[in-house]
Amino acid sequence: MTKKMAVHWHLRDVMAARGMYSTSNLVGPLAERGVQLSREQVYRLVTGTPQRLNLDVLAALCDILDCGPQDLLEVVAEARRGRKTAGGDEPTTAEVKQLRPVAARLRRPEQR
Repeated sequence: MTKKMAVHWHLRDVMAARGMYSTSNLVGPLAERGVQLSREQVYRLVTGTPQRLNLDVLAALCDILDCGPQDLLEVVAEARRGRKTAGGDEPTTAEVKQLRPVAARLRRPEQR
C-alpha cells in the first residue's frame, strides 16, 4: 500500500458556522481586501476543493471569517492500494524477461 496525501477543504462549513450561507456574500469582502474574484470563481472556491490556492486569497478568507488556515484546510493521509492484476500476484522480473512476442498471422477471409 502507498500513502497519498489529500486535502479536505472546509470553507463551506466555516462560512455556515459564521452565518454566511450564500457564496456571493464573499465577493464584496474579498474585493475590500484586494482580491478580485468573479461570483463564479467564488462559487467554485466554496463548493469544491481548489487544486491551487493563492496565499492572498487564503489570508483574505481567514481575515473575513476570523479563522486560521488550519480551520479551512485539513491535510490527511489516505491509504492507496496498488493496481490489481488479472493473475493476482505481480510477475517477477525474471518471468517478464522470459516473455517473447509472437508473430501475428494475417489470413484472408475464405472465398465462398
